[in-house]
Amino acid sequence: MTHSHPPVEPTYEDERTIQKLLVGVIGLLDTFSAEQRTAALYDFDDPRRLDWDIIPKPDRVGVSLHQLDRHQKVVVLDLVRLTVSEEVFTKVLAIMQLEHLLRARESDFLGVAAPLWRTSDSYFLTVFGRPGFEDTWSLRFLGHHVCLNITVVNQRWIVTTPSALGQQPVTDAGVLNPLAADEGLGFDLVGSLNDDQRAVAVVHDVAPADFVSRQVPHIGSLEYPDHYDLGMPQYRIDNTDRKALALVRSDPSGICGDQLDGDQQKILHTLIDTYLARFPASLAGEHRAKIDADGVSSIHFAWAGSLSRGLPHSFRVQTDSLLIEMVNAVDSGNHIHSVIRDFDHDFAHPFVRDHEARVAEHGTHLSTRTTSSEGTELRENDWQW
Repeated sequence: MTHSHPPVEPTYEDERTIQKLLVGVIGLLDTFSAEQRTAALYDFDDPRRLDWDIIPKPDRVGVSLHQLDRHQKVVVLDLVRLTVSEEVFTKVLAIMQLEHLLRARESDFLGVAAPLWRTSDSYFLTVFGRPGFEDTWSLRFLGHHVCLNITVVNQRWIVTTPSALGQQPVTDAGVLNPLAADEGLGFDLVGSLNDDQRAVAVVHDVAPADFVSRQVPHIGSLEYPDHYDLGMPQYRIDNTDRKALALVRSDPSGICGDQLDGDQQKILHTLIDTYLARFPASLAGEHRAKIDADGVSSIHFAWAGSLSRGLPHSFRVQTDSLLIEMVNAVDSGNHIHSVIRDFDHDFAHPFVRDHEARVAEHGTHLSTRTTSSEGTELRENDWQW
């Protein structure tokens, strides 16, 4: 006799984290000058909310750490700490400090711009929408090799993808190697495979220059990587490579988790947990529960490029709902980009869509607080979810 069980789906509800973030952001904004508020605050529907590219760009929006006093910087970093594990928080701090090493190494290339480009203060906090009770808003912390997107909908749901971290350099960086596990566990897994397993897991002998899913706001059913990474055309792939590396959501590439032995599955799960640590603990636990309920047969691991360090390589892990990508191709495998994404919920898209539709039909508690009851009928709280 078979028993059917309802699927284990994340609720994306984390009241404690939302509450701490909300009061923290409100408190921080209370310390901002008019100029700082102008720099930090944008409408929720501003298209730049969906721009999560982690390379240096001239059109960053938000208030930078340069513009904050010491106390405000501490609060900003405390807000970051609320949204990730303690381990990932230390990774973010180390990634920012690597900018000082890059400044020294790239002085000939950057010239007089070196101290302007490469500094741990070139990170931007941006708030999209109104961070208030029963409201929808987004907090973003963005700079070179760090992008954390936190979207809160109706003070009920929270989504923290896409979550992207990078590292440069990877080798000879002294004691700073923040993404050692994020990359190294992939090497551990592919290195444990036998010849038959590796033949399935390695989908192409050329790595993409950057994420196959690129920086699209929402992943489609089919995605191809770009020919090269923006601003770094030294490493290129052709259309044959792009086709071989394609991401097809309904037909994941690579080796299925049920083709791995017990020890290999442990490495795979440890790798996934390393990336889930970029979520608040409650959300990470929900996603882990779904992965466990779906079973190892719902997980695929795909490798591309060289099997050796110091040469271009990449891997991705695909579950029914999540995508993990790690790419280390440019600069001869000395420049990591990594990301965890949610196929259906990046930027809280379905929650935003459904909430906006309900608000259009029923209004909100915010509107009833400022509208007279005169001439209206007493109704149930249609705006209450």
